[in-house]
Amino acid sequence: MASAEVNSALQEIQAAPVSDKPTQYHTLLQQITASSKNLADDLNAYSRTLLDDNLGVVILRPLVSNFVEQFRNLKTPEIKIEVGENVIALLQTKGVGQYEEQDTLIKEAVAEACEEIEDYRKSARVLGSINLESTQRSLSNDDKAKVWIRIVRCYLEEDDPTSALTHLNKVKNVIYSVTDKETRIHFQLSQARIHDSQRNFLDAAKAYYTLSLESSIAEEERHQALGSSIVCAVLSPAGPPRSKMLATLYKDDRASSVENHSVLEKMFFDRLIPPQETKAFAETLQPHHLARTADGSTVLDQAVLQHNLVGASKLYNNIGFDQLGELLGIDAEKAEDYAAKMFEQGRLSGYIDQIDRLIFFEGEASGERKTGQSERVVGKELRKWDANVQGLAEEVEKVTTMIQTQYPEFYAAQTVH
Repeated sequence: MASAEVNSALQEIQAAPVSDKPTQYHTLLQQITASSKNLADDLNAYSRTLLDDNLGVVILRPLVSNFVEQFRNLKTPEIKIEVGENVIALLQTKGVGQYEEQDTLIKEAVAEACEEIEDYRKSARVLGSINLESTQRSLSNDDKAKVWIRIVRCYLEEDDPTSALTHLNKVKNVIYSVTDKETRIHFQLSQARIHDSQRNFLDAAKAYYTLSLESSIAEEERHQALGSSIVCAVLSPAGPPRSKMLATLYKDDRASSVENHSVLEKMFFDRLIPPQETKAFAETLQPHHLARTADGSTVLDQAVLQHNLVGASKLYNNIGFDQLGELLGIDAEKAEDYAAKMFEQGRLSGYIDQIDRLIFFEGEASGERKTGQSERVVGKELRKWDANVQGLAEEVEKVTTMIQTQYPEFYAAQTVH
């Protein structure tokens, strides 16, 4: 409840002539913000009286602007939220279209206060209520993008990538015309974080890596983005696209200073990763990186298992189900199942002999998904023979070309019939 002094002063203002009211409202507001011991209630009483007063828009709008200016300087976030929500509701009853600028400034201040107390979802809701398609004021795409990006970041703090993506898609429609560098960088970072949260790790790795090359952000942030890129690349499904990303990261001179460089190196060279190193790597990850999948394993478990399966394909021409399961630390049936899926998806090249319980590996994977058994590659030795014959033919052709270049007369005499 407002203090007796404030209630008395408000009654006097209401009874005063209209010409005297602006000065009296200004004076009372300064007194409240400077010395009130019950600040929230006094400000609520002041704003309610001000907006209920029978004043014209020409007189009222400057008074509301003055209130907003004082309101934004409040230090206690809880008071700012309580008072701000009250004023927003009162402006709605007045016809917010006439006070859109003031309404927007209050909502931005309330959202900032919500972020201070880490109520990011509420901040996102308040920011989402700002009218960005106003006919009363002209808003550029930069202005709109800043608000949407702020909403996206709030939802990401609440671990809600679905809601974040909804607003990020709004930014995508205007990002081509956004000139503010900071907004564009936040857009890239938000896109990377959403890919990361939704376990689109390969896309996240690419987005984080692009950020790590951005010269306009601090060195520490670029280093952090590079580390995030490495983590996401490691967690990506094994196959040619990931191998390409791992190569890009490993060849970056900065990679050696990143915490998880040893895991990156083993994956790049297709070396087997032992359980103890997997456990150490897991301790550096975020909770969503360790979420359980349908079969009860974590994303990291699957990534390492698939990588070790690729590593085994580099060591063996063929291997039994039981031996592969022992090598990967899983049972034979699961080892066969993982190999079959990777063959089918084009992330591993080879075939399975279920009668002899053997898995045959054949060179590099194509990266293309197989659609039927007829595409399964067989006849490994025959293909090797074909490759050797082709290689020999190419060498003969090179020698022939060299003879033609060095001894054109001799070559011409040999080819004339």
